[in-house]
Amino acid sequence: MGVFERFFGLDEHDTDVRTEVLAGLTTFLTMSYIVVVNPSILGQAIDVAGRTDAQTRQMLTVVTIIAAAVATLVMAFYANRPFAQAPGLGLNAFFAFTVVLGLNVPWETALAAVVVEGVLFIVLTMAGAREYIIRLFPKPVKFAVGAGIGLFLAIIGLEAMHVVASDPATFLQFNPVFATDPIAIISVVGLFLTFALYAADVPGSIVIGIVVTTLASYAADALGYVPADPTVPSLEGVFLYTPTSLTGTTDVVYSVAGYDITPLIGAFLRGFSNVDALGFSLIVFTFFFVDFFDTAGTLTGVSQIAGFLDEDGNLPDIDRPLMADAIGTTVGGIIGTSTVTTYIESSTGVEEGGRTGLTALVVALLFLASLALVPLAAAVPLHASHIALVVVAVLMLANITDIDWSDLSQSVPAGLTMFIMPFTYSISYGIAAGIISYPIVKAAQGEASDVHAGQWVLAAAFVFYFFVRTSGLLAGQL
Repeated sequence: MGVFERFFGLDEHDTDVRTEVLAGLTTFLTMSYIVVVNPSILGQAIDVAGRTDAQTRQMLTVVTIIAAAVATLVMAFYANRPFAQAPGLGLNAFFAFTVVLGLNVPWETALAAVVVEGVLFIVLTMAGAREYIIRLFPKPVKFAVGAGIGLFLAIIGLEAMHVVASDPATFLQFNPVFATDPIAIISVVGLFLTFALYAADVPGSIVIGIVVTTLASYAADALGYVPADPTVPSLEGVFLYTPTSLTGTTDVVYSVAGYDITPLIGAFLRGFSNVDALGFSLIVFTFFFVDFFDTAGTLTGVSQIAGFLDEDGNLPDIDRPLMADAIGTTVGGIIGTSTVTTYIESSTGVEEGGRTGLTALVVALLFLASLALVPLAAAVPLHASHIALVVVAVLMLANITDIDWSDLSQSVPAGLTMFIMPFTYSISYGIAAGIISYPIVKAAQGEASDVHAGQWVLAAAFVFYFFVRTSGLLAGQL
């Protein structure tokens, strides 16, 4: 038995090295877009003195990769779970557009809030508080999270594939120019190819579908069918890209793969000066709240696919993957990026058979390898990688069979959890709807005694959170 088999316990989890490597590759391909998207979002808010926009985004690309790799390595070796982590979408948008640009908070102060959040997570995880809170989630909410995430993934994937588009009247519609949109046509053909391969039990069907769609996209681009998708990088840009961050600088202290990241390292320390205590606390609270429940929902939903949950819907030893999240967030804030969280794209690797930390190790190593040629990490177009999300979304709907739909105390919280996630584009909002509705329905049925006191507290906490986010209180304190 090899070292990987022994360390990660592959036999105990009924898997092997080949399956784990393939699962890791699948997860990386579906989430590698963050290497480009995170710097693009944060770059609009982080203005480094003496650096051009291009140099700043290169620095942000490098720290995004490092934060993802560190968190995922902790997941691999400490938690031994097949979950991947990186700076979270939504949280980075809140960081950039709400906190920095909207509230005029210095970006260094926003990073300080991320570090404080991460340290709080570490302390609470060590104390077992995060695991205790997650165990308070009502059972129907736990069982609905997977299906809710599936619906969420479906909308994200179909939008990236140009199958659906926005509409001012109905909010969402079928792409009105589908027949003339090469991205939409290529994506749908790739999707059905992937479904066919999966149905035929072809190993690596999701990876094959992604690769074929990627090659078809580049071929269409070369033939003059320019895709209406800025996520397709030019081949010249991929293979002739060189670092420019070191050009003309003499104050380089921290350099990774030739990229200067000195201005971002430790920038959070400057953020503690001249801050309003209440306003800063509200920012930390918002980062904390969203990350906590996004991570909890993702871990529960992906674990349900993998068969990790016990009969009560709990993930054994959940404190370990939670610690990986906490360490990743802390390290990310220290080196200059927004909150790190567990990615729902981990479900694609789990669906390919990933069951141990070896899957996470492969993802982390692929992130580190992408440092050698930063743009190559984004060579897979968004529409190609997101085919995997739609495939997994369909498979995740099977999770709703664990819910007793004849019992309103289960169907109402489960249904709201599932619906609110895709309709509000937020995992945490879906969980909030389920948690708030559960004690209300239980009490209406005359079963208030069955509701744990902590579940009432959770419901009240979510109500307060929504008040802070929507009342303007946060803006009024800064």
